[in-house]
Amino acid sequence: MKRSAKAVWKGTVKDGSGVLTTQSTTLNDTQYSFKSRFEEGVGTNPEELLAAAHAGCFTMKTSALLTEAGYNPETLETDCKISLVDGKITLSELTLNARIPGISEDDFQKIAKDAKENCPVSQAFSFEKTLTATLVN
Repeated sequence: MKRSAKAVWKGTVKDGSGVLTTQSTTLNDTQYSFKSRFEEGVGTNPEELLAAAHAGCFTMKTSALLTEAGYNPETLETDCKISLVDGKITLSELTLNARIPGISEDDFQKIAKDAKENCPVSQAFSFEKTLTATLVN
C-alpha cells in the first residue's frame, strides 16, 4: 500500500506560501507558509500533520490491541504535541484519555505502551516519544 501527498510552494521561504493536497483530497490545496509554521498564521504545517498522523495511528493501534485482548473501548482520545527545536523535530508527546469498561490499570498501561512503541508512525520516528495514559471513569 502506498499513500501520497503533493506540496506546491511559490516564492521565498519567508514571503512565499504553499499548498498541500493528499491523495484522498482530505487536504485539497490546504495552505501552509512560514507564518503558519513558525508564527500564528492561517494554514497547516508539517509538525501539525505529523502530530495528527501520530495521534491517529497510535489511537488505532491502541484500539486494535484492546480488541485483541478482549476489551471494548468506549472512547480513546489522544492529543499529540510535536516539538520543533532549533530546526529539528525532537519529541512527540502523546496524551491518551480512555474509557474502557472492565480493564485494569496495569493492562491498560501495558497495552498503551505497546501501541506507543509499535504503531507504524512511532516506528517511523527516530526522535523521542512519550506517553501519558489515563483511564477515565
